[in-house]
Amino acid sequence: MRLNLYFVFALAAIFSNSAISQTVLTVGSEEVSLADFEHIYQKNNKDLSITSEALDEYMDLFIKFKLKVLEAESLGMDDDAEFIKELDGYRKQLARPYMIDNDLLDEIVKEAYDRSLEEVRARHILVSAGPNVDPADSLRAWNRLNDLRNRVIAGEDFAKVATSKGGSDDPSARDNAGDLGWFTAFQMVHPFEEAAYNTPVGEVSEIVRTRFGFHFLEVTDRRPARGEVKVAHIMISVPDQKNKVMMESATKEVDAVYAFLQQGESFESLALKYSDDESSKSKGGVLPWFGTGKMVETFEDAAFSLKNDGDISEPVLTRYGWHIVKRLGFKPPASFEEVEKTLTKKVSRDSRAEVTKTSFLNKLKREYGFRVYTNRIDNLTAAAAGIDSVFFPEHQLDVQINERNKTLYMLDGKVITVQAFVEFANSKKMRMEGKDYRDVLQSLLAEFEEFKLISYEDSKLEEKYDDFRLLMEEYHDGILLFELTDEKVWSKAVKDTLGLQEYYTNNQSEFMWGTRLNMVAYTCENAEIAAQVKETLANGGNVGELRKQISADKPLAIKEEKGLFEYGTNNLADSVFNQLAGGLQFSSHTVLQVDAGGDAVAVISLKEVLKPTSKTLEESRGQVIASYQDYLEKAWVEELRAKYSVTINNDVLYQLGK
Repeated sequence: MRLNLYFVFALAAIFSNSAISQTVLTVGSEEVSLADFEHIYQKNNKDLSITSEALDEYMDLFIKFKLKVLEAESLGMDDDAEFIKELDGYRKQLARPYMIDNDLLDEIVKEAYDRSLEEVRARHILVSAGPNVDPADSLRAWNRLNDLRNRVIAGEDFAKVATSKGGSDDPSARDNAGDLGWFTAFQMVHPFEEAAYNTPVGEVSEIVRTRFGFHFLEVTDRRPARGEVKVAHIMISVPDQKNKVMMESATKEVDAVYAFLQQGESFESLALKYSDDESSKSKGGVLPWFGTGKMVETFEDAAFSLKNDGDISEPVLTRYGWHIVKRLGFKPPASFEEVEKTLTKKVSRDSRAEVTKTSFLNKLKREYGFRVYTNRIDNLTAAAAGIDSVFFPEHQLDVQINERNKTLYMLDGKVITVQAFVEFANSKKMRMEGKDYRDVLQSLLAEFEEFKLISYEDSKLEEKYDDFRLLMEEYHDGILLFELTDEKVWSKAVKDTLGLQEYYTNNQSEFMWGTRLNMVAYTCENAEIAAQVKETLANGGNVGELRKQISADKPLAIKEEKGLFEYGTNNLADSVFNQLAGGLQFSSHTVLQVDAGGDAVAVISLKEVLKPTSKTLEESRGQVIASYQDYLEKAWVEELRAKYSVTINNDVLYQLGK
């Protein structure tokens, strides 16, 4: 029954309240304004003209909705713990889009898309420094990298500097001299990507800090994004390419495979037979779609150089061995509209989202006049200086009694005390060992500020954003309506077996079989076989035996269907119904022939024409339950109309049609 929740939410969306104006409807003690009703009506009837008949019809649906929600509230269902928990869960999800700087997010998403249209090639030098390194070691790492950078700027060869003693800490530098190959947006950590896209070709960037340490990079080239390609490949592995014998053997093998392809042999069968790539050979060598940075460069270059689907490359050598590549498909870079949602999700999970969060918090501080009492923070710093292990549970951050109720922050004219922060800090398990207590305290203060700002903004969402308030009302009313309707109508109709039986008995004439044909249809492959079937039936023979005889050579020569058929349930039966309507006289075991499409011919043995009769409860259970639900719904609405007063101001309502 939970599947009905979508329908219920749709109804709730139709009937949410908004601004105050003339009262068009009163249900119980609740008044509905004309502005509310107009907003609701227009939202759900955008392309329909407004007539008094349409307004009356819509108002009736609206009243039913309002009565049910009012009844749910009168029963206290909105105070139920499970309801509150469910609604709170939805609220947290719905609030997320309101808790970021959406304008800045849109800019960052567009920037990420623009970058994805270009690929950059760069080389870098790294000096390692983890995120938790102490300030002295961090400074030493920066100074060492700055010296390396000065050598490059002075004209020393980048590759020699990267591979020299005391050069790059990137372990791959000894093989690639710092060259990272081609990459695009999201393929590097964000600070590194930022530096790469903001540095002109041939120039050296400033020093960049990432979670790996300090870097500087040189951009060596740029090109338009190549899109994505789908290929199949045949790989002849060469584990040791310095081994001359192994290399010669692999080269001969790949040349032989390539010759087979030139002679027209199947790529898929050759991949299955010769390819050393165990993960793809059984699939004809097919690989997933890929773009720049997903495969080794020489393989990518070979794949993207193929101009048409079906084109096959000459053998290409990578560090894994020889490959022959066949292009299967190509996709150019997608439009912004096609990837906007995906990029937004990526940005939200990426470190660049921190920029939007910081911007949002700063906006809240300005909006709510957020003020910090720095002298109180000085006192907290002094208190934190006495803690040498952890904040919790072994040690507690504490302040003097006369400090506890003093103001630490002001937020929208409201006081946040020192004690509130102390309690927050002591609820966190923060280790002090190996860290400066001032850094730990500042981290906690920043977390506390964010918590208070976000919590306060969250409490103001309904007041600030009308669309959020209406959305929450949709979910509030929708959940209530679902639960009560399920109890009163949907589940009740299924569980109330006595009520269902009584309803069926009292309304048996509504659940009838129409005229039915008791028949067997033999669909024959051609007219010749149909003639054999007709002859067998005329002589009282067994068509099943005939099927066995014919099926040895023609297993699909005769297809059998039998049963009771109403009009509209079987095409062959419908043909018989049409012949009966046209004057065909039925006698016991009538045999007739109808066209079955193409060369096929159907021979039909019509055994009986059954007159309309009542269905049993089991035969009509689904139909009876649906009808019983409608009955319960109508009875419930009438009960609610008797319980709650309903007043429609038609003079106000019909203003919408003018």
